[in-house]
Amino acid sequence: MNNPKELLERNFPTAVQDARNASKPSLYAGPDSSYDLAFADPEFLLHPELRSVRMQLELLKPELIQREENIESTIVMFGSARILPADVAQAKLDEAQSLPAGTARDHALRIAQRAVDMARYYEEARAFASLVTNHSAQLQSPIYVVTGGGPGIMEAGNRGAFDVGGKSIGLNIVLPHEQEPNPYITPKLCFQFHYFALRKMHFLMRSVALVAFPGGFGTLDELFEALTLMQTGKCRKRPVLLFGKDFWTKLINFDHLVETGMISPDDVNLFRFVETADEAWATLQKVYGLGQVEEDSACGW
Repeated sequence: MNNPKELLERNFPTAVQDARNASKPSLYAGPDSSYDLAFADPEFLLHPELRSVRMQLELLKPELIQREENIESTIVMFGSARILPADVAQAKLDEAQSLPAGTARDHALRIAQRAVDMARYYEEARAFASLVTNHSAQLQSPIYVVTGGGPGIMEAGNRGAFDVGGKSIGLNIVLPHEQEPNPYITPKLCFQFHYFALRKMHFLMRSVALVAFPGGFGTLDELFEALTLMQTGKCRKRPVLLFGKDFWTKLINFDHLVETGMISPDDVNLFRFVETADEAWATLQKVYGLGQVEEDSACGW
C-alpha cells in the first residue's frame, strides 16, 4: 500500500451514495417490485410492523438537528391555537358591529368580544418570547422558545422570537385541522410529528421552564403530563408558569384536589400563576439567577 491515506478511507459507500446509485432506472422498477432499498422505500417504512422504527426516527431527527444547531436550553410555550392577535380580534369585532340588528349579530358580537378579551394572551405570549430571546442571547448557551408550531399562542411565541431576530423551534404535528406551521418558525427548526408521545418528549428534553397560556384539551394534555412527570420524579423539576390566574382557577379547582386528597398540598407548588410577560421573565430571572449572568456564569448556561 503506497498511500497511507487509504488506511483512513471509508470501507463502504455511504447510504447517500448507494441511495443515489439505486435510484437509476432498473429492469425491476415498478409498482409490483420489491427492489427498492429498504431505507429508501416509503411504502415499506409505513408498514404497521415498522412502528418502532418510525418512532425511533421521529425521536432522532429533531434531536440530531438541534444538536447541530447547538440548542441546549429551551422554554416551552403551550396555549390555544384559537387565540387571535389583538388587531385581528378587533377587526372581527368591528365587522360584527356592522351587522344588522338581530340574533345573528348578537351571536357574532359575543364571539368577537370574547376573541378581543382573549387576545391579550397572544400579545403577552409574543412579548414574553421576545424577552426570552433577546435577554438570553448574551448567555453562553442561549434559551430558545419552542412551541407546537401552529397558530394562536404558538404563533405568538415564534413571532416574538422572530421580532427580535432570534431563532425559535416549532414542533408541528399532523392533524385534521390547525396543523399548518406558522410563518415565524426558523425553517431548519420546524419539525413535523406523527406521534404525540414523541412530540411531547421533545418538548421536555431541553426545557428549563414551561409556560402555559389558556388553552383546551391539547394544552391541558401537555401541561398535566409535564406536571405528572415532575410530581412522580420521572423528570427533574423546572418552573411551570400559568398565565392568567382567573382562567386557570375557574377551569381547575386545585384546592378541591388537595382537600379530597387527590394531590398532596405541596403539589400546588409545582406551578405558579403570572399575568404579564414582564412578571414571567422576572420570575425566571429570580429562579435561575439570570440577572447576574454577566458576573457569574455558574448557572450552567
